[in-house]
Amino acid sequence: MSDNLQTTFDFDGNADVNTPLSSVRTCGTSLPDGYKGFASFHKYWGKKPIEAWRFLIEKLTDPNSIVLDPFLGSGLIAKECIDRERRFIGFDVNPISIELTKLYLQAPDYIDLRDAVCRIESRVRALINSMYLLSDGSLVTHILWENDQITRVWTKRGGRRIELNPTKNEIEGLQNVKMYEPRLLRRLRLFDNSRINSQRTYDFAELFTPRALQAIDLIKAEIALYSGDLKRALHLILSASVGQMSKMVFAISKRNKNKDIKAKINKRMDSLSDRESIEVGSWVVGYWQPARHFEINAWNCYATKAQKLLKAVGKAGLTKPVIISPSLKCFINKHQTAYIQQGDSEVLLKDIPTGTIRVVLTDPPHGDRIPYLELSEMWNGIIGLESNYEEELVVSDAKERGKDILAYKKKLASTFHECARVLEKNGILAFMFNTRSRHYWDSLHELEATSGLAYLGCYPVAYSAGSILQDNRKGGLKTDFVLLYGKTMSEEYRIRIIDTFRVTNGWTTRHPKEIY
Repeated sequence: MSDNLQTTFDFDGNADVNTPLSSVRTCGTSLPDGYKGFASFHKYWGKKPIEAWRFLIEKLTDPNSIVLDPFLGSGLIAKECIDRERRFIGFDVNPISIELTKLYLQAPDYIDLRDAVCRIESRVRALINSMYLLSDGSLVTHILWENDQITRVWTKRGGRRIELNPTKNEIEGLQNVKMYEPRLLRRLRLFDNSRINSQRTYDFAELFTPRALQAIDLIKAEIALYSGDLKRALHLILSASVGQMSKMVFAISKRNKNKDIKAKINKRMDSLSDRESIEVGSWVVGYWQPARHFEINAWNCYATKAQKLLKAVGKAGLTKPVIISPSLKCFINKHQTAYIQQGDSEVLLKDIPTGTIRVVLTDPPHGDRIPYLELSEMWNGIIGLESNYEEELVVSDAKERGKDILAYKKKLASTFHECARVLEKNGILAFMFNTRSRHYWDSLHELEATSGLAYLGCYPVAYSAGSILQDNRKGGLKTDFVLLYGKTMSEEYRIRIIDTFRVTNGWTTRHPKEIY
């Protein structure tokens, strides 16, 4: 077993009314630092800048305040709260959200994780790589497919991607692999939804090559030997890596115009070919399988994500274990640190006593912008987690789901009404939202009439990185808005809150629907 993972793997890459609230000149539309550590480990649809949440936690809460997030999503709000000694309650209907949150709060020991990954490496790496070998022993790391035919292959040498010249028989050997029925994966449950390029008939065989499916099964069989937090971490490494293992990794091409441009492109893309330079893209848009796509060595995909998580765990160092309460009653009565529960937040919120929450921080589904459960189905299917689609708050283009704007508005209003009920006097509801549709803004604007919350104002927050899906969507906003609402606030405290945020870039007391 390796003692040094890097030499083994080949990697590519609440504030009380009497507590002063200081003014700041950060956040707003200033560019965030980006995602690092745990925040960069696993893709999650709609993940937001962590600086924005940190700002709100620090300005609206004190140590030991209870923060509630009824839409956990990537789980990053939970980690930011715990890191700043706030108590936390979080709900989400998406099982992968619960798993990610628990990972961030209860990460395994670094040595244990390193040893487990190295053991998996020693048992399956050679088997997986044997499916990518040429007759001369060259290990294929990247395969370019065009209209179901392999046209080019590469290997990695000295950190450079080098194109190979396989024989016709070798190409046929790589291309004509016998179909493989995965033994350890549950069947996918998708819907006909052109918005995300999914079909109800899709299963893993449509999304992955037989090589990748065999690799996934081999890795899953090894993960089954572990338990607890360690098993969770190993499973999440796998789910984090399968996007790049799939047939959904698009190829980016550039033609060489002259020698200078050729030199720059070759240096950037590690290509020694005189032909068209090809850059490796990523899994980005639903279940779209481009006619021209990359197949990437499955072991390298897993190893890359393993290294990313190991770096995050190592950097976090020795931290006091977070006790996730087994019940809401224990969390409240025993003053425990965190309570995380999978399920419908509209229902789960009813169990929280009235007036116990200092701040609600959340990022609810923005209407039809992101169908979270449908897009997460591949991850949940890989790990073996089950989703309850009926409980999801969303507007879905999958007509059979019956998730339309009227159902969305009703459920969102009911959920936020419960959020208002559980807030303390002078409590704050702060959430992000993004839409150009007046229908969805109206869903929020009705809060004052239905919940007794008073609108305080909003400000824009920049994304940490561009989104191909959002940036190219007609009428799509390029920022989210943070909207603030207060519950039965004293005039003194309301003024303090507004004074705190008044200096934030873009702050306005107008509602976004009056602006867009």
